[in-house]
Amino acid sequence: MTELLDGLLQASVWLSLATLVLAAARPLLLRLGGAALAYRSWWLLPLMLVAPYLPLPRLPMTETDPVMVMASALRAPAVPTDASQWPLLLLTVWLVGAVAVACVSWRAQRRFEHALGVLQPRMDGSWQASGDPGLPALVGLWQPRIVVSPDFEQRFSPAEQELILRHEHSHRRHGDPWANATLAALRCVFWFHPLLPWAARRFLRDQELACDARTVDPHPALRRLYANALLKAQLVHPVAPMACHWRSQPMLKERIAMLKEHKRKTLPWLTGQVLVVGMCVGLGTVAWAGQGTAVAADRDAIAHKMPPPSYPKTAAEQRIVGKVVVRVDVNTEGRATNVRVLQASPAGVFDDATVAAAKQWTFEPAIRNGKAVASALKIPVTYAMDDEVPTP
Repeated sequence: MTELLDGLLQASVWLSLATLVLAAARPLLLRLGGAALAYRSWWLLPLMLVAPYLPLPRLPMTETDPVMVMASALRAPAVPTDASQWPLLLLTVWLVGAVAVACVSWRAQRRFEHALGVLQPRMDGSWQASGDPGLPALVGLWQPRIVVSPDFEQRFSPAEQELILRHEHSHRRHGDPWANATLAALRCVFWFHPLLPWAARRFLRDQELACDARTVDPHPALRRLYANALLKAQLVHPVAPMACHWRSQPMLKERIAMLKEHKRKTLPWLTGQVLVVGMCVGLGTVAWAGQGTAVAADRDAIAHKMPPPSYPKTAAEQRIVGKVVVRVDVNTEGRATNVRVLQASPAGVFDDATVAAAKQWTFEPAIRNGKAVASALKIPVTYAMDDEVPTP
């Protein structure tokens, strides 16, 4: 439970850092590579969330004194009387919030799809809806379809229709519906994050600007026609979380301004690509290395509280003795983050009891250069009867 809360807190910190870096770097990215480069830089967010959980090199193990468990230790597992209820309460609040946001997003998507009405195929490969909850749009995730409004032919000229369809095809080729689905999932998990609403709005705007650039840059002469199509679609409709809408508001001025710009030269564009890759790799490496360090410590981890495991009742009744060797990973706070059985004799008899007890052990973390570092301990646990001398 506490591990999940710690993971959410750590991910929130990295999410904040990535958002602030993107906000600061966006003006430079726009000058170097335009809207497409700024949109590509949003890969930094999922990278910063995944990098801290990529495996680090194996930590060096330090052997410690053995733990002795005698048959007289047979007892029911102790229930801590001072356990705090805050982790459970916080986890419950987070779960309720995540489910609530997921339900709201799901209802908005279903309401939008229901409002489309009956869909009829068109000769150009798109679909025409009988209703208009915010069209044209690219709808769907596994097999996204371009859906246009009932008055699509009356509202837009044939040339404008072709540009709009080209715009939606660009969304589909670049996997933008999957990007929107990922954003919807992040908004459910990090519903409490204060920077995520701004990041979501900016991400969707950059997505549209990038799609505009991909559509118009190959045909500069069509910029005015494209702008006219934007002006004809100024109405703001409720939107679906995972649909790519053709909507000019609330970013009409920004999209028109982008259309007035000329295509970038090759050298600045390449420079922008290098900047985005370097930013993602650099910050991702920092997040990955932030899990801990694999170098040897100046002082090994020291046991703080190691209550012995409970002697399994069945083993005690059958007078079974044995030995289990476990590897315990200790983080910088002295908690056991991972416990793994290295050896067990006899196999499967004392494993569960040993692992359950080891997860509750606490330590003084290892020290390197005056700072606490992660480490690993190899701890033998011997199970013996009261009237027998254990075999080393």
